[in-house]
Amino acid sequence: MYTNQQLIDHLIRSGILRTPCLIRAFERCDRILFVPEPFQKDAYGDYPLHIGEGQTISQPFTVAVMLEMLAPPENGQVLDIGSGSGWTTALLAAAVGESGRVEGVERIASLVDYGRTNLAKVHIRNATIEPADPSALGKPGHLYDRILVSASAPELPVSLIDQLKTGGILVIPIQNSIWRITKNGEGKIEAYELNGFRFVPLIVP
Repeated sequence: MYTNQQLIDHLIRSGILRTPCLIRAFERCDRILFVPEPFQKDAYGDYPLHIGEGQTISQPFTVAVMLEMLAPPENGQVLDIGSGSGWTTALLAAAVGESGRVEGVERIASLVDYGRTNLAKVHIRNATIEPADPSALGKPGHLYDRILVSASAPELPVSLIDQLKTGGILVIPIQNSIWRITKNGEGKIEAYELNGFRFVPLIVP
């Protein structure tokens, strides 16, 4: 695959990328703009790539799976934990639209700067990337329609459930599975697991 459109077509043919707002987000947020120059020749390959500091930009197939599971709503408020290169933050911001809002948090200072620079390349104005609080996971005290985590936790962080609005959805890797956690109207949770994935480890305070 040598173009962004070829990558998108591949994800659509695979049956993974289906939702129109997500397809448009992938079209707008060309992966090559979020990949360091030495790896740009591989930007449209369906595999992870290094972005420095021992971190990666995730495989496009995996990103598409997670975003489809998350189902970011139009005008939604979204938290992106482990924003890395800024690609998922940008995709989410494009998907929720200008009236929505995405807050990215990242523990590695150089990647905070890198992600911010990359957001500007695709003219994303409804998203921010901030340094993560080293003493807490996510943004305690705030509520979101959706929360995306892009690193693997050893177990479900209960503190993130408290940051979901009623009806909200958390998508998070736990060990080698991706979990979709839905907070229903009674405050109870419903869970769905999709196994067979690998991620960098989540640092849990």
